[in-house]
Amino acid sequence: MTAHTHTATETADTSAEAAPTGRAWLRVAPAMFLLAWGGNHFTPLVHMYEEDGGYAIWQANLLLGMYVGGLIPGLLVASALSDRRGRKPVLIAGSLAAILGSLFLALGFDLFWLLCLGRVLAGIGVGVAMSVGTSWIKELSAPPFDNAAGITAGARRPALTLTLGFALGALVTGCLAQWGPAPEMTPYAVHGVLNLVALIIVLAAPESLPKHRRSQQHWWQGLRIPLVGHRTFVRLIVPAAPWVFGAAGVAYAVMPALVQEELGEWTTLFATVLAVATLGAGALVQNLVPAINRWTGGRGLVVGLALMTIGMGFAVIAAFVANPIIAFVVAIVLGAAYGICVVAGLVIVQAIAEPKDLAGITGVYYSLAYSGFLLPTVLAALLPVMSYSVSLGAVALVCLLSLGAVALASARSTSKA
Repeated sequence: MTAHTHTATETADTSAEAAPTGRAWLRVAPAMFLLAWGGNHFTPLVHMYEEDGGYAIWQANLLLGMYVGGLIPGLLVASALSDRRGRKPVLIAGSLAAILGSLFLALGFDLFWLLCLGRVLAGIGVGVAMSVGTSWIKELSAPPFDNAAGITAGARRPALTLTLGFALGALVTGCLAQWGPAPEMTPYAVHGVLNLVALIIVLAAPESLPKHRRSQQHWWQGLRIPLVGHRTFVRLIVPAAPWVFGAAGVAYAVMPALVQEELGEWTTLFATVLAVATLGAGALVQNLVPAINRWTGGRGLVVGLALMTIGMGFAVIAAFVANPIIAFVVAIVLGAAYGICVVAGLVIVQAIAEPKDLAGITGVYYSLAYSGFLLPTVLAALLPVMSYSVSLGAVALVCLLSLGAVALASARSTSKA
């Protein structure tokens, strides 16, 4: 086959997939939204598991962070598989894992090991959404699938979809737990049913990675991602990424624990409000990131970390006074910081990635980001020797140091450019 014929064939293949799609990314978004929902619908229930399930604080927080154990393999392995097999089959597999995870969570209220397994499966689903779903929507937000999308649409659309899933999942679950029947089962049943609907919709989405563009190496060889050594990734993303979900964890896992004595039986509802406020603020600011980057000369990540540091400072104050209003302010500030950082970081990652590296480096980025979600578990484990006011003070100091490192690296990068 000549080069001309090969090119014509590739164009025909792509056009055949692209022609009927229109806004094809919207067919992927519901599945991605529901996978994010499944990752966060446990958050408002932490207090319920402590009070009604008899679990210790460290056990409840471990369950909250347990899905990181499924998320990181889901991010890295799923991205490598999707580079070889395509985006669609891997996202479908992630959806099935999430449905099974919700089933185990619904049946496991009195079985700690089954709850752990359910959370791990939920984490696998979120990992698939973040790496494969983000790559799929990014590719569907560019020609030939979408000729009208802006240059940052590939970062904003998946980030917003994930954030809305995290927020609305927490909202629906919290309301069902507060006022609905069988709070230990109903939220998970609702999620499972909706996930089945999203699974049907995603079947109609076009595959964005045609066979001639797929990796020919074995999937385990795809786990090697050279871009993790890229200077920009090391100096900007590595110190900044863990704060993305570190902020979210402090906002809607630690803040409710600080004020639960003030709220009593309303703690579950307040935890729901904080989760929605955090992620709602994050969703609202995400579309502002392109403008922030323009106004600051590409330093959106620095702006996000500066706001993050301010939010952590407010968190220290909240730990001292145990006031629900201040806790709510912390959630808003940290939520806005989360929204800016997650998109600004993703824009940087996508800028340095080639198409064949996109899913892999996206998986590494979100793995680093989600490592911060273990922060509430660490802080809870330290409670016997260190109060929240002291440990959050240390967290704020480390956040300030990270801000300094990223600001310095950003200034050097801009100077060289």
